Amino acid sequence: MANHLAQAQDTGKYATVNGLKMYYEIHGTGSPLVLIHGGGSTIYTNFGRIIPFLAKTHQVIAVELQAHGHSGDRAAPETFQQDADDVAALLKHLNIAKADIFGFSNGGQTTMEIGMRHPNMVNKLIVASAFYKRDGAPAGFWEMMANAKFSDMPQVYKDEFLKVNNNPAALMNMFTKDSQRMQNFKDWKAADLKAIKAPVLVLIGDQDLPTPEHAVEMYRLFEKGRLAILPGTHGSYLGEIMTSNPNLETLQYFTAVLNEFLAAK
Repeated sequence: MANHLAQAQDTGKYATVNGLKMYYEIHGTGSPLVLIHGGGSTIYTNFGRIIPFLAKTHQVIAVELQAHGHSGDRAAPETFQQDADDVAALLKHLNIAKADIFGFSNGGQTTMEIGMRHPNMVNKLIVASAFYKRDGAPAGFWEMMANAKFSDMPQVYKDEFLKVNNNPAALMNMFTKDSQRMQNFKDWKAADLKAIKAPVLVLIGDQDLPTPEHAVEMYRLFEKGRLAILPGTHGSYLGEIMTSNPNLETLQYFTAVLNEFLAAK
């Protein structure tokens, strides 16, 4: 797996969007499907195991956001709104008028912002393992974020970041900005989600960070909401890097769920 990922990363490109040097990769052909990673992550920590499945039927456009992985940074805090604008600018740079957007974890919050801020650029949205209110996560999560320490960051995320950007200061910068964004997280209003008119698939694992009850509440707010609760933990259903020994059949099933949602009229 490690050799495969290293080779794949050599195929990436950069685009300057909103003053940011942004890294992206394109895999496969078909209708465009944008992949947006979560906090502390890169393309391959979140999506490395699922990209080969998705690329069989889609033109996968995987991005790395401000301060993450290969991408540069700007002298400003991270925000989901800015990330949404950066992804939209990248699509314009690539002459892609409309795409499906799939965001995992914090990438799910960015995906919702794209649906709100750039509605004409989206076909369908997949919001995976994300929440829109603080009470969508266990109380212990917010206590942990309030006391976040670099030593608490899983070593595999540190190692994978340094593989693609061998700069410890950049790694610390990403950790600090990600932590500050979550410490300052404010609830979205129900009206914000109701304003999204594109079809939205809300997807979580049954033992995920967001609770099943919150996922049900979220999907009912979307005008064209769908819901999938799969067996698994935070990202295990897509083979996220924290998943040990991911099950091939699980990845195939997850891909089938996505493809069915995206193909539906």
